[in-house]
Amino acid sequence: MAKVLVETSARHVHLSAQDIETLFGAGATLTEKKPLSQPGQFACEERVTLVGPKKSIANVIVLGPARPATQVEISLTDARTLGVTAPVRESGDIEGTGTCKLVGPAGEVEIDCGVIAAKRHIHLTPADAEEFGVADKEIVSVKIESDGRTTIFGDVVVRVSPKFAAAMHIDTDESNAACAFGQCYGEIIK
Repeated sequence: MAKVLVETSARHVHLSAQDIETLFGAGATLTEKKPLSQPGQFACEERVTLVGPKKSIANVIVLGPARPATQVEISLTDARTLGVTAPVRESGDIEGTGTCKLVGPAGEVEIDCGVIAAKRHIHLTPADAEEFGVADKEIVSVKIESDGRTTIFGDVVVRVSPKFAAAMHIDTDESNAACAFGQCYGEIIK
């Protein structure tokens, strides 16, 4: 039975170097607050406000390092709150996605695409993938057992890279639906 750590990926923003300077000031760089489970990734001290046609969500964490393009990852509940479109996509696949405004202490940025609800996914190293009997881009299901809310998530994409650490990422809506709180593991089902 192949079990993988399940982590909740709450709403967050990845910023381009240009947008970091616009939002936080000329010459600004991201300030690491704490490392994340994926090697080289980190939560930042910096925060932004997301502004949509209906409402705003303040104090949204920025994740580093800087990316080639700005991307906003929110839950579908967040999308309804803001009044924006957030198609379910893999990270980085932002063409034709939703729009919103980001506001920082030094300025604001209107993005013409980049708002997504992240497709649930599993990060694995090549050795992990071999052990679990899965391949890059394979679609699997994952069963998360919990008290009264056992859930099987379908449409989970496997992402394999030597730069990854084994972990499944689901958003806040999905985590709440499955009561996937604290240290939680899911069983990969093919």
